[in-house]
Amino acid sequence: MYVFRGLLAIIPLGLTIIAIRLVYVVIDKRIIEALAKVIGYRIPGLGVLLVLVLLYFLGLITSNVLGRRLLHAFESIFQRIPLIKTTYQVGKQISTTLSLPERQVFKKVVLVNLFQPGQRGIGFVTGTVIDKKNQQQLLKIFIPTVPNPTSGFLVLMKESDTVDPGWSVDEAMKTVISGGIIGPEVIEKK
Repeated sequence: MYVFRGLLAIIPLGLTIIAIRLVYVVIDKRIIEALAKVIGYRIPGLGVLLVLVLLYFLGLITSNVLGRRLLHAFESIFQRIPLIKTTYQVGKQISTTLSLPERQVFKKVVLVNLFQPGQRGIGFVTGTVIDKKNQQQLLKIFIPTVPNPTSGFLVLMKESDTVDPGWSVDEAMKTVISGGIIGPEVIEKK
């Protein structure tokens, strides 16, 4: 059990080291060597600088309508190739997760009954949906797993079945990630 948890803890660090090494070894060294042949001397870090400039322009291009269409065309091609499809989906999930704070996805924090009455879990309201049968507005609530808030489950429930603890999204997220060690000490029922 602890070996598995240790493995999960080291995966992000390992991926970061691999990415940095890839950028340095594959890109920076090759650009330095090619440029050294042309101008006669080496400029350390030029490859990394060029990658950053390239990423900036890619971001600029994908921010407009034509760039989004082009990106969508590449996505549809990637979705048809088995191994690339899986790799691309994982990468897309990671990039989506990293961009969540920028989009203000979580509207507010609520407490919801879990398993049995009296046992509450932390949930994040992501939006609303209308139940046409009952003409009721339901909250879409994401309930994250501890300590990894990128996984969890989604429930639809009436706002009257939730409790507003008076916490900010940041306070609740710290509570989830730390397994309850860090976070608010008071529930302010509203």
